[in-house]
Amino acid sequence: MSWFVLVLSGVLEAVWATALGRTEGFTRLAPTVVFVLGLVASMLGLAYAMRSLPVGTAYAVWVGIGAALTAGYAMASGEEPLSALRVLLLLGIVGCVIGLKLTH
Repeated sequence: MSWFVLVLSGVLEAVWATALGRTEGFTRLAPTVVFVLGLVASMLGLAYAMRSLPVGTAYAVWVGIGAALTAGYAMASGEEPLSALRVLLLLGIVGCVIGLKLTH
């Protein structure tokens, strides 16, 4: 259960990070609400997962999922440039996250 919650929390990290970029300094209400709710839910899930998973592993997985999804979404939406090298590097992050799960 902890791994499921951790992965979901990583997805929520991507949600709040993307929303943060759209708040325009917290001047836009809807993205600000999404940011706050996503941040709180993501942190609660991370804290729950850390009750039974090592801190270093849980944090690395959480950050890796959030970073890969945030960058992937930005490339897919055209906000950041898309290139084969960038995709390959993101796949490397995903591979490392999977490796941390398999070696746990």
